[in-house]
Amino acid sequence: QVQVVESGGGLVQAGDSLRLSCAASGLAFSIYNMGWYRQAPGKEREIVATISGSGGTTTYADSVKGRFTISRDNAKNTVYLQMNSLKPEDTAIYYCNAVSFARNIWGQGTQVTVSS
Repeated sequence: QVQVVESGGGLVQAGDSLRLSCAASGLAFSIYNMGWYRQAPGKEREIVATISGSGGTTTYADSVKGRFTISRDNAKNTVYLQMNSLKPEDTAIYYCNAVSFARNIWGQGTQVTVSS
């Protein structure tokens, strides 16, 4: 079964850190570009960060640059999102996305709530 499963969300205070994980299965992980997206209540889903299959290229939304870091471990079929200096406006459901030329796979999401 082809899937990606997020974990690591939770309730934290402003200024805290969290690390999200996304474990992929049933796919050739290293050929997939991976991304983290988020959707806050009443807002559209937005891109947070992406990473190429080799891990050599990363991109970030302006709102998280300098605070979030995306990385991947192809031996473990897992992509991570290290989130530091969290703000209340980072509160959202965070989704993992795997994209290849043939597939676009979404996880179910993990809730991140940042209290002020």
